[in-house]
Formats: sequence, C-alpha cells, structure tokens
Amino acid sequence: MAFDATSAATNMKLAFSLLLLSSLEAFANCEKHMNDPLGEFMKAQRKGWHADYSGATVESEADFSRVYLGSHDGLKEADKIQVLPGQPDGVYFDQYSGYVTVDPKAGRELFYYFAESQNSSSKPLLLWLNGGPGCSSFGYGAMMELGPFRVNSDGKSLSLNRYAWNNVANIIFLESPAGVGFSYSNTSADYDLNGDKHTAEDSYTFLVNWFERFPEYKAREFFIAGESYAGHYVPQLAQKILQFNKITNQTFIINLKGIAIGNAWIDAETGNKGMYDTFWTHALISDEVNKGINSNCNFSFNNSLSDECDSYLDQAHKSLGNINIYDIYAPLCSSYSNTSKCRNHFMLIYTVLTDWKDRSSTVLPVIQELMTNGMSVYIYSGDTDGRVPTTSTRYSINKLADSPMIPWYAWYTQGEVGGYAVGYKNLTFVTIRGAGHFVPSYQPARALALFSAFLDGKLPSPHQN
Repeated sequence: MAFDATSAATNMKLAFSLLLLSSLEAFANCEKHMNDPLGEFMKAQRKGWHADYSGATVESEADFSRVYLGSHDGLKEADKIQVLPGQPDGVYFDQYSGYVTVDPKAGRELFYYFAESQNSSSKPLLLWLNGGPGCSSFGYGAMMELGPFRVNSDGKSLSLNRYAWNNVANIIFLESPAGVGFSYSNTSADYDLNGDKHTAEDSYTFLVNWFERFPEYKAREFFIAGESYAGHYVPQLAQKILQFNKITNQTFIINLKGIAIGNAWIDAETGNKGMYDTFWTHALISDEVNKGINSNCNFSFNNSLSDECDSYLDQAHKSLGNINIYDIYAPLCSSYSNTSKCRNHFMLIYTVLTDWKDRSSTVLPVIQELMTNGMSVYIYSGDTDGRVPTTSTRYSINKLADSPMIPWYAWYTQGEVGGYAVGYKNLTFVTIRGAGHFVPSYQPARALALFSAFLDGKLPSPHQN
C-alpha cells in the first residue's frame, strides 16, 4: 500500500492540525497536567517486573527467509511530496512520505517521512526513532526537533529549521511500532503484541523493504539515532541488523556504521536510581526523602518495591511541585508566562503503550555486544533533563566501559562550551549544556554540532571556534 503525493500531503496537513490543537490544549492546561508517557511506563514497569527481553536471539537463515519482502515498483515516485502545506520558499531538497508494509496478512503498515539532504548522493543515511514507548517520530523528531521544518505559531505554515540534521544527512523518520502516529494495523490484536522484540522485528522488516524502494541508498553508510525509550529501540534494531548481516545467503547487507541515543532509557535500575539522585542533588527533594529512598528502595529487576519505598517515592514526586520534569529549569508555559522565555515541551503526540510486552529491564548487554563488534556508540544527555538525567546515564556508562581513552573535557561550538565529553573504546558519552530531554529542540546548534561529529566518527571539538 502506498499513498501518492496528494495523499501524503493530506496526512501532513492533518498532522499539523493535530500539533496545533495539542499545543493549544497544553498551553491552556499545562499547570494542571503534563503528558508524560515515559513516566507512566516507568511507573507501570516498577509495579510489574513481569517480562524481560535481553535482546535478539542469534538469527538463522530460516529466520531471515521469513522476513517479508514486497514489490516496490513505482512506489518511490508515488511517495514523493511536491510541496507541503504552508511550506516556505527556499526548499532545495526532496521529500517523501508513505507506508511500508511489514506484514501483508495482518495489514500492518509503518508510516515514514523522508527528508533528503541537498547533494544527497554525498551524504550518509540516518534512521530516527522517537521513544515513549508510543511517541510519534513525525510529530516530535521531524516537526519539533531535528527535521527540516518547524510549525509556526499560526498552525498553518512552516519555517525552515536552520539547524536541521538533513544539512548533513538524509533522514528517515519512522513511526514505530504500529499504532503510533500514522502507523497502523488492520488486525487489532497486533496492538496487544507491541513490545521490544516485536518492534525490532518490524523495524528491520521496514528497513529491508525501504531499501528496495530506494535502492540508491543500499550501499550508503547507515546510522540509527533516537531518544528516550529509543534507548531500547535503537540498540535492539542495530543488534538485529548485525545478526542478519552475518547470514551467508543474503545478497544485501545493511551498511550500519553507528548508533546514537539521547537521554536514553537503557537500564531500569540505574535509570531510577539516577533520577532520584538528580532530584536530590538539584535541591528538588529533601535530605529526609532522599535518605528514605536510599534506605528502602531497591530498583533492581525482579525486586518488588516495598510500601515504605512507595511512600517515599510519592513524597518525592509531590515535592517536585509544578515543574517541567523534562527540563527542570525551564519556565512553565501558562497564561502568566513570559512567552519569550517559556520553553515548555510536552509529550503530546503519543499512544499510551504501558502494557509493553517482552520489555527488557536493561539493554546494556546489547550495547556491549555492539561495542564488541566494533560498532560506534554515541550516548548523549541534555543536562537539564530530570526524567532521564545525566546522572542515570553516567551510572549506566560505568557498567559499560572501562577506563576512558580520552578523559572528560569541555567541548565547544560557536565559541561557547557546548557541553562535556569523554571517550572510551567504541563508546562516546557527551553532555549538551542547557538542554532538556529533547536535545535538538532545546539546543539545536549544539545538537547539530554533536551529530556532525558523530557522523564523522569523532568526539566534539575541544577547541573554541
């Protein structure tokens, strides 16, 4: 199934309308309610350690033979977008959107938006995945973060994002899994199967078919990036690619070079511990509450949290007050806000997927496997995020890596400190100064400098420029 340019543009226009309506609703209600799908998921996960998925099993030739591959004759041309509603002048790159079938029997279709770079033949290819689980890569990644456009305040027009990542790469934004954004299934039971394993399988099937639709990219250097719960999506998909690449009867190998994940939920134990440590070290909770959490809460997998622990966690979250947990120092948007300073971003376009099957408590072994196989791994962190803070990520890094090859240092962009970085073998950890959870939205110039270094296989520059 594929949509022509008119249908694709209609989908885009609908999405812009949804973005506008959601933004207005959030502005009106932000003091009463914040949409927080990752928080909902974390809470559900703490209450029910009922499933685990440690990563893909070693794939066989029989497994690969079952990967669906459809016909894509003429579909690339049908997916091409001539012009988006409200698109500004000065757009000199091609765009596509449409559906890729990943299961014809079930009628499962994944939606993508593809923004090429100028001089696209000389640029690498990137797949971007938002997290959640359940967040729209089109609504967030493409339209609020790293995509080529931003939606203007009138909700009807677009402006160019000067720090868009398609300045340096060709970018696919994938809505995953089915049920998120515009991706769907004609078999409602599919939605009950969503989980880490199923998402990785469908995303791999999407890629195999997408490369058939765009065969000129088959030999291109390929990277995967994402944020938040994509800390699971990205490494698990990369692991599946590496395992299938080793199968001898393949005629096509995905040329995967590296992965990057930002403010990544990758390990439940360190994620929870680091979050509450960050609350305390940033004076958001009291010494007494912090001591109670440390004395009564064991966040390790398969450990039931005690009533005493739950009580202290409730006190901690009540103590936070009315802040944006995804950017703890940002002024909240309200009817009393100075809109020039207001920097409130909400997880608006998402599907609630707290009943997540085959979820892994940690993907650290998967990331370790990627590193062992020579994969370049970038983990970056906006330093004002309270939901998946830098503290959590550093705890995870300590489980992943030995002594650094390049010690902690300040890196620069546009003559200013962009953040701090440290380099290990096949692993780079970078902070982005002044950024919350959605790094490319909060600090677009610093995010682009970081991404450019990642594509070049380098650490961010230690020199003022």
